[in-house]
Amino acid sequence: MGDYTNMSSYYDVIMTSGYYDYAQIVDDLTRHGPFTNILEIGCGTGLILEEFGRRHSSARITGIDLTEAMLQLARKRLAKFPTITLATQNVVELSLTENYDAAFSYGGVWYFVIDGDKEPFMVSHISGEADNLIGLKKLADRITSGGTLLLGIQGPHFNYEKPISNGMTYAQEVAPHDYGFTKHYYLIDEGRKVMAQTIDYRTYSWERTLGMLGDLGFTFIPQSGDAGKFLAFRKA
Repeated sequence: MGDYTNMSSYYDVIMTSGYYDYAQIVDDLTRHGPFTNILEIGCGTGLILEEFGRRHSSARITGIDLTEAMLQLARKRLAKFPTITLATQNVVELSLTENYDAAFSYGGVWYFVIDGDKEPFMVSHISGEADNLIGLKKLADRITSGGTLLLGIQGPHFNYEKPISNGMTYAQEVAPHDYGFTKHYYLIDEGRKVMAQTIDYRTYSWERTLGMLGDLGFTFIPQSGDAGKFLAFRKA
């Protein structure tokens, strides 16, 4: 499973330099609500939870992540929100005891890529087939009947580099392999790589994804018009 320790100290500056629009992400989460007890899978340094907590101070929120260095930053960021709880968890070994009426991931453990009119495909930070099935089952067990699973939408991945707000250059390189792709992340400062992170991703076709989630009791909820930032699934 993807561990982002190498990237953690630079994560915020990369993500807030136009990589994600956190206000829009929370706008779309809110559109799917209201929710009273929410789980974020792969919360990173807490940027989404911070925005969500500002707007929904009464909602109980749990954020989990595998990378302890990320959670250390999230704990500082979110200390002012008493209804937000953080935990170091590997979703394949998920040991939460609460149930949630919604769980979401935006660029976290699982998400979707949509490229034009092509069918979406699911991307997983978990490279092993068996571990994906275990992780999805453990997650499903923590979502209440009638609850919602929201998985974020991204555009296609490609090679590029661009300057970010601290004056460094962010770069990424994508290489396909037989079960998905490998993504290399870099930060370059005056021609020198100051950060390098490599993650192997597994991908699933839309048909396969619907089958896996269907086996766990989830049904896809089509959205009218623009799908927004998430694809939604309802648990029976």
